[in-house]
Amino acid sequence: MKRISLSILSLALTLLTMTSCTKSVTRVSPDQTIDLSGRWNDTDSRLVAEEMTMDALGSAWLNRFYQAKNKAPVMIVGVITNRSSEHIEAETFIKDIEREFIKSSQIRIVQNAVLREKIREERADQQNFSSLDTQKKWGLELGADYMMFGTINSITDMEGRKKVIFYQINLELTDIQTNEIVWIGDKKIKKYIVN
Repeated sequence: MKRISLSILSLALTLLTMTSCTKSVTRVSPDQTIDLSGRWNDTDSRLVAEEMTMDALGSAWLNRFYQAKNKAPVMIVGVITNRSSEHIEAETFIKDIEREFIKSSQIRIVQNAVLREKIREERADQQNFSSLDTQKKWGLELGADYMMFGTINSITDMEGRKKVIFYQINLELTDIQTNEIVWIGDKKIKKYIVN
């Protein structure tokens, strides 16, 4: 009898634990804005990339390049440093920027230095193991005309249960031949959070 009572109690506790720890997951559109914590998120990354690339594409440097060279400029999106107080994966922001430039069809994007080395390793490997008609040749890479650099900064102000997070994203575009900065853009985001 005592054994049956303990088994029933154990079963009841297990069922109670299982029902109280259920999790609900709902799939949503990647374009849907959901801001749970108030910190930098995918929506911020996408919107800032869209706005800043539109600003860069609407600036005078691009028209000057087209008039002088009669072709689309080649760009590397280089290092964008996270100087904020949060962990922000800058790579997703860099990919958002690259995608926006490519979608515009006004800029040609080439790989950054790290990925170029991987591609060169593959090209070297092809020289030894691929058929002659499928080997990729050396010396045909696109040389970049411009390189983009930037920073993501934040300032947090808190009082009690209230918090304001201010983000400033700064990007600049430099002519690789001359080191001339041809465009500087910034975007500011301010979030008010009450816990």
